[in-house]
Amino acid sequence: MRAARFHEYGGAEILVIEQAPDPHPGPGEIRVRVVAASVNPIDWKLRSGALHQILPLDLPAIPGRDAAGVVDEIGDGVQGVNIGDRVFGLGGVTGATAELLILSAWAHTPATWNDEQAAGAGLASVTALGGLNALGSLAGRTLLVEGAAGGVGSAAVEIAVAQGATVIGTASERNHAFLTSLGAVPTTYGPGLAQRLSALAPRGVDTALDTAASGSLDDLVAITGDPTCVATVADHTGGQRLGTHVVNAVNDSALLSAAAELGGQGRYTPRIEQAYPLERIADAHAHAERGRTRGKIVICI
Repeated sequence: MRAARFHEYGGAEILVIEQAPDPHPGPGEIRVRVVAASVNPIDWKLRSGALHQILPLDLPAIPGRDAAGVVDEIGDGVQGVNIGDRVFGLGGVTGATAELLILSAWAHTPATWNDEQAAGAGLASVTALGGLNALGSLAGRTLLVEGAAGGVGSAAVEIAVAQGATVIGTASERNHAFLTSLGAVPTTYGPGLAQRLSALAPRGVDTALDTAASGSLDDLVAITGDPTCVATVADHTGGQRLGTHVVNAVNDSALLSAAAELGGQGRYTPRIEQAYPLERIADAHAHAERGRTRGKIVICI
């Protein structure tokens, strides 16, 4: 199979397109012929070596955590999916930016999503849903999403709105119209957030979800008045220090199915900032590393 790989840690320029061995699914797994894969922060952090002490890789490695495609091989014990089905989902911490990928968690792609949208849904949706679920029922409550324009943040906004929350989202001013289109009330990051929120939500903010790791957790706890009303998917050290909910992304087919159901209802549509061909994966990684994306970056295989 063709794949993007890196043979050593370094910058985006070390990525090469080459032949790699075809993978095969084990029990409880499926293989998909990948149509598109997403780019997530963990991808370029692993490639750069920044996470080497925590997650050492066997090199050469194929970047990518999640993708969408068509099922072409099914492992033992798998039920509810057939060869030829369109699915999206998650594999290991690497492997997605290739023609073939093993998934250990997946859901059927709703007809309302194109392939790029499906590719952008996997990690973003399980992360967003994990953070939102930690906060309990959102119906009738006011939720603040810190970093609301990014891949996880934009998913959290739309899903929370679908669950009946009033959502306020922080982002740079250039992304405020985007947040409005998702159903959120936009505001800016940084100093004076509490004062801005008092004008936007006179009755207060009930809960907060941090997707940005911008150093704002202390402020979010102060704004909600209770660390258990705050969840972070980005600042694990700060969350543990303050006693907030700390949420890790997990390969959970139930969460993916919940996202797909919302997608089929037209209540959650993964937002794609830009799609790159496989041959331009270095440009896609460089784009992702610059940050401040609006939705997801995906790679078409």
